[in-house]
Amino acid sequence: MASPKDEFAAHCVELLQSLGPVSARRLFGGHGLSLGDLMVGLIFGEQLYLKTDAQSQPLWEAAGGRAFVYTSRREERVKTVTMSYWTPPAEAIESPALMAPWARRALEAALRARAASPPPRRRRRPR
Repeated sequence: MASPKDEFAAHCVELLQSLGPVSARRLFGGHGLSLGDLMVGLIFGEQLYLKTDAQSQPLWEAAGGRAFVYTSRREERVKTVTMSYWTPPAEAIESPALMAPWARRALEAALRARAASPPPRRRRRPR
């Protein structure tokens, strides 16, 4: 029998199918949602968060979204970290059709992020 977390992840994958073959995998106590090699969303605490960037973030804010925020505890330092993943509108969780524009915005943000990042460095093989 699937856990409630896995059932919610399956529901979110279904919601994002307008993008194509989205997959979910366990990630740091939640799930990462990917389309191929692009991470478009994450699930933490039974809450869906979708990828945003500076260009799309005002749309998420205007729709009442909230950023994914966590507390990092490293070597006696406590730091609050805000990531570029935001909650979609509550009504979008109910329907793939209502989720489609938000899923598309997440994919567009993920594509822009990939285009802006430098290509991975190739290691030289020893001769």
